[in-house]
Amino acid sequence: MCGRYYLFADIEEISRRFNINYCDVLIKSMPEIFPSNEVPIIINNGNKRMIKLMKWGFDLSYLKKLIINARSETIDTKKLFKYSFYNKRCLIPASGFFEWKKENGKSIKYKIYLKDKNLFSMAGIYSSFKNKNGEYVDCFTILTTNANRKISSIHNRMPVILDRDSEQIWLNNSIKDENLKELLKPIDDVKIEISRV
Repeated sequence: MCGRYYLFADIEEISRRFNINYCDVLIKSMPEIFPSNEVPIIINNGNKRMIKLMKWGFDLSYLKKLIINARSETIDTKKLFKYSFYNKRCLIPASGFFEWKKENGKSIKYKIYLKDKNLFSMAGIYSSFKNKNGEYVDCFTILTTNANRKISSIHNRMPVILDRDSEQIWLNNSIKDENLKELLKPIDDVKIEISRV
C-alpha cells in the first residue's frame, strides 16, 4: 500500500515537469503527506493539463476510514472505482514515499525514491463524494500494485509509478480499453533507492 508520501517541489518545478501552462493554486514542499491532506494532482481538462488541489482518500459518508489506495488488479471491476478508472484518471506528483517494516518487534520507517529524479508521478483516480457533513468533496486515491523485488523485503504492495510515456496514456480519457491496465505494474528495481529514516 501507500500510506504516506512526500513532495519536495514548488509550483514552478511541478508546472515545468508536467507541462502545465497555467496554475492558480499555491503549492509548497511537503516533507510528509498524510491521508486527508489536500495536495496537488494533475488532471486533463479538455486537452489541457491542469493542477487541482484534492483531498487524499475517497471520503464516503458510510465508512469510518478514508479509502487511500485502490488495487490495480481490480480497478476496472470494483463498483467504487470503475467509473473513475475509465473517466477520471490523474497523476499524483511525488518525490518519494514511505513504508514501514517490522523488525525485532518495532516498525522501522523507510524512504523510497527514484535514483535520478526529484519528481515523478504515481497513478491515481479521483471523484467527488458527499461526506459526513453532507458536503461534496473532491478526492483521489493512489493505485497500488505488487511490490517489486527490492521493495518486497519491506512490504508486498507499492504505488504504481508511471514513466513519461505512460503518463500521456494515463491522462488521455479517450482511452478506455484494457491496455490501460498494462501500465499498472511495478517499477524496475534498478530505478529505485531505499533508505532507512
